[in-house]
Amino acid sequence: MNPKRFDYFAPESLDEAIKILKEKEDAKILAGGQSLIALMKLRLASPQALVDLNRVQDNLSYIKDEKNYLAVGAMTTHDAVQQNEIIKRKFMLLNDAASKIGDQQVRNRGTIGGSCCHADPAADLPTALLALNPTFVARGPNGHRQINYNDFFVDTFTTSLERDEILTEIRIPYLEPGFCSAYIKHSRREGDFAIVGVGTALVIDKTDNCKDARISLGAVAPTPIRANKAERYLIGKKLTQQVIEEASERAREGADPPSDMHGSKEYRLDMIKVFARRAIKLALSRVK
Repeated sequence: MNPKRFDYFAPESLDEAIKILKEKEDAKILAGGQSLIALMKLRLASPQALVDLNRVQDNLSYIKDEKNYLAVGAMTTHDAVQQNEIIKRKFMLLNDAASKIGDQQVRNRGTIGGSCCHADPAADLPTALLALNPTFVARGPNGHRQINYNDFFVDTFTTSLERDEILTEIRIPYLEPGFCSAYIKHSRREGDFAIVGVGTALVIDKTDNCKDARISLGAVAPTPIRANKAERYLIGKKLTQQVIEEASERAREGADPPSDMHGSKEYRLDMIKVFARRAIKLALSRVK
């Protein structure tokens, strides 16, 4: 099936792109196009205009080691995230997540900003990012705006970005020594969207107690969510097998997964426990 007719724009600056978005009421940003084009071919999305960011001269593809955070440009590809040495050293769960997206061709074209703006609750990088408390930086007619991670994802395929705003950067704060992380997902085949995805970020102190814990869940709610009760349970404890089992049980609280052809609600709830346990153990195996 072919998409409906649409206007195509290839601006050379962010200001020009923002101007087009403001003038065109039903326009969509085109970054890597790995999600949007597929939806348009199925006519599940039919924007009147596409604004292609690939000719924009403003650099939106980078990974920079700043003083207090890692800055990732919105047009950075999944492959660049997977291959980056800073991410491998400091945010291994992002490497995990990027490596599980589709195949190499998809990773070569798809972008981290595009995935976040598409806001599919089963997508890997948005779920992994949620465990890192990122800040999303958007640019619109009135300049830059910073959006807290708790406020960015609003609903399925919906973010808090305004119609004439463009996501330009994701800022990921560094954690203290003892930080470890992992992302793991359950899917029908390698590269498929997650039936359940779990991101884990932990800080283990010198006495082997858990000083900080973050657990993010994908494909179990309209947006990626945090397993807050499991996080609170882990903090201050040594992560024994019994503690991990109890935290994995608590990770299911607050989740409201759908039932579909890939699995029932009950099945997904059971898988949250299984994969939360595996993600915590994988993260712990990486403590340095």
